[in-house]
Amino acid sequence: MNPSPVALSPLAEKSAAPRLDNALVWLMALTCGLVVANIYYNQPLLAAIGRTFGVSDSQASLVATATQVGYTLGILLVVPLGDMLERKRLMLLLLVGAAGCLGLVAGAPSFGVLAGASVLVGICSAVPQLLLPMAAHLAPEESRGRIVGRIMSGLLVGILLSRTASGYVGAHFGWRVVFEGAAVLMVALTALLAWRLPTDRPHFAGTYGSLMRSLITLARELPDLRRSALVGGSVFAAFSVFWTTLVFYLGSPAYGYGSDVAGFFGLVGAAGALAAPLAGGLTDRRGAVYAVTAGLGLALASYLLLGVSGGYLAGLVLGILLLDVGVQSVHISNQTLIFSLRPEARSRLNTVYMTGYFTGGSLGSIAGGLAWTHFGWAGVCLVGSAFVALALALHRFYGR
Repeated sequence: MNPSPVALSPLAEKSAAPRLDNALVWLMALTCGLVVANIYYNQPLLAAIGRTFGVSDSQASLVATATQVGYTLGILLVVPLGDMLERKRLMLLLLVGAAGCLGLVAGAPSFGVLAGASVLVGICSAVPQLLLPMAAHLAPEESRGRIVGRIMSGLLVGILLSRTASGYVGAHFGWRVVFEGAAVLMVALTALLAWRLPTDRPHFAGTYGSLMRSLITLARELPDLRRSALVGGSVFAAFSVFWTTLVFYLGSPAYGYGSDVAGFFGLVGAAGALAAPLAGGLTDRRGAVYAVTAGLGLALASYLLLGVSGGYLAGLVLGILLLDVGVQSVHISNQTLIFSLRPEARSRLNTVYMTGYFTGGSLGSIAGGLAWTHFGWAGVCLVGSAFVALALALHRFYGR
């Protein structure tokens, strides 16, 4: 018989927790931003990567899909270990692996090697999904949404500014230099976290097999978890549809921009990411259902605007802002909700949720590439808005 999970009482859990001070919150935010950037550096570089290896735009977009698939695998297979093993040690091992895999991407001799190494980069970049449950564990209940929001702001800025940095560096120094620099950053971050990050005692006493089986149990027993995963996956698919195809749209005759200018559009999204703590505060005050509904409304409005006026710079910029604020609001509200369901199983709750989330992102990247190839910008906007509409239907009707 497999040993059963061992849970601490809320009082014991809080008394055993290290202090979550302001500096530690910002270190967690910085870590999330730098590590998650590994997944998104390739998006403004897809056209350049395609030229290097002589592949089409739709084939080049598979690099973005491969990285997201790897990240999903890391969330599914590695993140649950945060409830079983000491999280700090696990995160340091992943960071060392990420540095090595980024070096492999930088030196890839063929498109196949690049795609395979991109999967490994995604797996080793699951660190933020271990940090967020740690922060939720250390945070006071009354301010959990705001703290998760602050850390998520680092993650979201990392997602968006990674495109800016990689687009500029790739245009001026070559796309391989982007990944060489990312590998160096992972080595430096490993040293910083080894010095500053607290240890975090695990709550699960059992085998890896029983740990993984408990994911199914949690998903079966918690309808709020299932709904959050489906809604999050659908809205992140809409997000990925846009950002995977933006570099192709900006390089088309409609704009004629290169990867450096395309990357700078991440600055627009980063401005929207600053709303993440506000979204967490809204969740604390009005509840997750209200905040998710508001976020989905903004995301749908963004695609309507992008479809009608995306050919104008002002319309494109405003659409990016609305999309990023909407997606952030949904994501932060969902995570705040799921972390409150079973405190002793937060890593596994996050695994179930984020597996759904990044499965949606991977599907969105594929759908976006196909929509752009066959139907152009109108097809991209139609597919993106369809994913948001699906998220609204699931949020409104699934499990209620």
